[in-house]
Amino acid sequence: MKARCAISALLFALLAALTPPARAYVLSGLDVAGAGDFYIFEGKRAGLITNQTGMNRAGRSGVDAMFGSGKVKLKAIFSPEHGFRGNAADGEIISNSTDPVTGLPIYSLYGKTRRPTAAMLAGLDVLVFDIQDVGARFYTYLTTMALCMEEAAKLHIPFVVLDRPNPLGGDVMEGPLLSPAVQDFTGYFPVPVRHGMTAGEVALLHKDVRKLDLDLTVIKARGWGRADYYDATGLAWVNPSPNIRGLDAAIMYPGIGGFEATNMSVGRGTDAPFLWFGAPWLDADRLINLLAASGLEGVAFHREDKTPSLDIYAGKLCRGVRMEITDKAAVRPVEIFVRAVCALRDKRYYADFRVREEEMRLTAGNNVYKAVFESKDPVEDIVRDFRAQVQRFAQTRQKYLLY
Repeated sequence: MKARCAISALLFALLAALTPPARAYVLSGLDVAGAGDFYIFEGKRAGLITNQTGMNRAGRSGVDAMFGSGKVKLKAIFSPEHGFRGNAADGEIISNSTDPVTGLPIYSLYGKTRRPTAAMLAGLDVLVFDIQDVGARFYTYLTTMALCMEEAAKLHIPFVVLDRPNPLGGDVMEGPLLSPAVQDFTGYFPVPVRHGMTAGEVALLHKDVRKLDLDLTVIKARGWGRADYYDATGLAWVNPSPNIRGLDAAIMYPGIGGFEATNMSVGRGTDAPFLWFGAPWLDADRLINLLAASGLEGVAFHREDKTPSLDIYAGKLCRGVRMEITDKAAVRPVEIFVRAVCALRDKRYYADFRVREEEMRLTAGNNVYKAVFESKDPVEDIVRDFRAQVQRFAQTRQKYLLY
């Protein structure tokens, strides 16, 4: 009997070791508000800034949930870049439309205007934001949120953020702070390239930095911890834009996205956008050897040639670098980008590499451009400086953290 009990205990221990940890049961701000049938908006005429990511845990859109509520009166929908359904191409201009299900107007904030006009906001008692961000400063959804906050403040319309987890977690930050001299749609907040903040936390920071006279409320997500990546939340993944097709692509985007200001393909038109980069002129083997020797953790580099169907090298064979994330908590995509670009600026081997200077200043921030291209500093000095800037920002952001 004792032997049988010992064997049973051993088997139980082995099964426990082999069973993956349970996924967290995270509720988004939409789930939290919806649990009370949106009573916080009772009797109010609301406008909802959202897209295809604005889904509750059951897979129902926030538009349908709010429109069907007995409390809130949903009157208008506002959509960001990529449109209400998130299928428009990068940078594609989008027109106003009508939601065929609810009959509500959908005002595009990536068309003739990027700010809601007074006419669009007329008659609203509250403006609500519910979009899944990816955690990179130059991803435009939070800029849309900020511009809506500013216009709401002018008209004294309360603003509510239905918060969602940062899919890249909330502990890791990378890259330099945006310079005050840069103020653009892809560079709007004084935060690092990878900021580790949720939409609600960025909203609190933005209100403070811009000194907005705004009635701001953040409905927190429940069950999310700052160390949690999106795959630990138990929430279904919805592509936030056409080329962010999973968590790995989102993780690499804050770094590899910087190549979009160069003549390097980032994999648009392939099966691996932001997990691969390449060009017809690239000596990929040499670059892979340099990156592999740099001590970067959490990632493996592989030679992989591709022929993109879209973008700058559509139909052309590109020599390229495929990145395999081996430890998402350890990988540092911005550092990968910086080390790659520092190698590519060596004209002895990469004479064809080009950078669109103004675009790089706006996308990655002019601190990146100056550090890498103007100063010609050694890569270790650049990485060390960026880490120091992150450490300073960590103190600044502390008072805005909600989790």
